[in-house]
Amino acid sequence: MAESDWDTVTVLRKKGPTAAQAKSKQAITLAQRRGEELETSKKWSAGQNKQHLVSKNTAKLDRETEELHHERVPLEVGKVIQQGRQEKGFTQKDLATKINEKPQIIADYESGRAIPNNQVMGKIERAIGLKLRGKDIGQPLEAKPKKK
Repeated sequence: MAESDWDTVTVLRKKGPTAAQAKSKQAITLAQRRGEELETSKKWSAGQNKQHLVSKNTAKLDRETEELHHERVPLEVGKVIQQGRQEKGFTQKDLATKINEKPQIIADYESGRAIPNNQVMGKIERAIGLKLRGKDIGQPLEAKPKKK
């Protein structure tokens, strides 16, 4: 037992200050008081809002004259939906419930504000029995024979 000395303490690992602690205002002033060498550098354009920078494509975008927008449901289709719904005696809410959609969607399709969705158009076609897509819009929907 002569090898172990109970009076000395051996520190195996002592962590220095973390990066956040070393960068703190308190740590910097402490180092300045001690006379230690400090290196400070300001990051270029740090903390600035860069979304307003002018890029080289801005002029190209300014010259662009084409208006980009989504295609909407034609008013003709909206009128067909409205007439077909009224012939069946459905309100917008009834039709929406029948096809599992919100009443606002039916209102948007009838007014021509909706962006056409083939799934919704197909459900409306089957519910009112009229074609809404293709050349013969407003014609009765022929029931396709079931495959055997």
